Amino acid sequence: MRTLVIHPDRRLPGVLRSAEARLEEAVGLAEAIELEIAGAEALRLDKPTPATFLGSGQVERLKQRIEAEKIGLVVVDAALSPVQQRNLERAWQAKVIDRTGLILEIFGRRARTREGQMQVERASLAYQRSRLVRSWTHLERQRGGFGFLGGPGESQLEIDRRLIADRIDRIDQELERVKRTRHEQRKGREIPVVALVGYTNAGKSTLFNRLTQAGVFAENLLFATLDPTMRQMKLPSGRAVVMSDTVGFISELPTQLVAAFRATLEEVLEADLILHVRDAAHPDSLAQREDVLQVLGELGVDAEHDESVIEVMNKVDLLPAEAHDKLLEQARRDPGILAVSAVTGEGLELLFQRLEERLGAGEVIRDLVLPLADGATQAWLHANGQVLARRDEGESAYIRVRLTPEAAEKLDHRLRRR
Repeated sequence: MRTLVIHPDRRLPGVLRSAEARLEEAVGLAEAIELEIAGAEALRLDKPTPATFLGSGQVERLKQRIEAEKIGLVVVDAALSPVQQRNLERAWQAKVIDRTGLILEIFGRRARTREGQMQVERASLAYQRSRLVRSWTHLERQRGGFGFLGGPGESQLEIDRRLIADRIDRIDQELERVKRTRHEQRKGREIPVVALVGYTNAGKSTLFNRLTQAGVFAENLLFATLDPTMRQMKLPSGRAVVMSDTVGFISELPTQLVAAFRATLEEVLEADLILHVRDAAHPDSLAQREDVLQVLGELGVDAEHDESVIEVMNKVDLLPAEAHDKLLEQARRDPGILAVSAVTGEGLELLFQRLEERLGAGEVIRDLVLPLADGATQAWLHANGQVLARRDEGESAYIRVRLTPEAAEKLDHRLRRR
């Protein structure tokens, strides 16, 4: 479908990105679902118009371009009201979707796990419910996605508010069960968790693959990863950790998605360490950082002051030599920053060292003498701690083990019951 991407530039205070950068990101979102980009424009907009969001002159000029270039879909990189969306479609005789609809469409096509699909469906239903005022329901079921790209003239699909509300309630109940299951699993897990978060396309999945040798899909594509992935790995010292790769964040992430993915994102809240992966070579790296901090703040994480959060400046291999050396020097001095390249492996040695330091804080070393026949306790030590040394003499095993305070307490309780 020939697509025109429009970014209304409102020059809002505090916005760090240029209009050109915002437009480029919007085009990237459209390309993420393989739309045919026929053109892209950034439009100056002093104040949104209630009826059409854009000014009447802009609407008329774009109408002529849409007709001349046979545009079938217009992506407006802003949050449109249902009335504005309907009026633009009537004026342009083309399908119109806003930023929220586009991101939801991407998520709908990318979700693979049952949990991910439920979360995206919930967000989609909440979005659709707000748009029942328009005969928007010319949504045709397509392969993947949620049909936001259906065109005018297709068969009508009557959506009832009550049915949507009932479906949302059922999904919420299922997600609540998922949440409780995750909570129970976390209670029994002694291995520390390290969560990767960051702006979409910052290289989280590439870093995740590098660290864990996993085969997670990683590509230079917005929202290449949607479903969360967890893998156990060992640091060079032998310490076991669980790495968690999460969905990428983005500016103006739809509130429906933040709400729907809260169950998954709670893995971030429960993590022992959070690695905030940034694209060091991106011109809007600082603005992307602020967007990620905002979403983390909505989840209850004060990343600016939380010592469990480490900034990982990724893609240093793409920096000019002077900027590259300056960043590496900063990382050596500041324990809250790391400089790495997930592609070349540069900086990973310091990353591992920093993980060891942070995860080892507060841990205890225990020297134990166990009967060789007590295989259950020995297996428990390997599963819940890091066995540093072992020596067998006669009928006894002399074991030195590193444990978290919680695991040490459980060990004491276990040994008292023997």
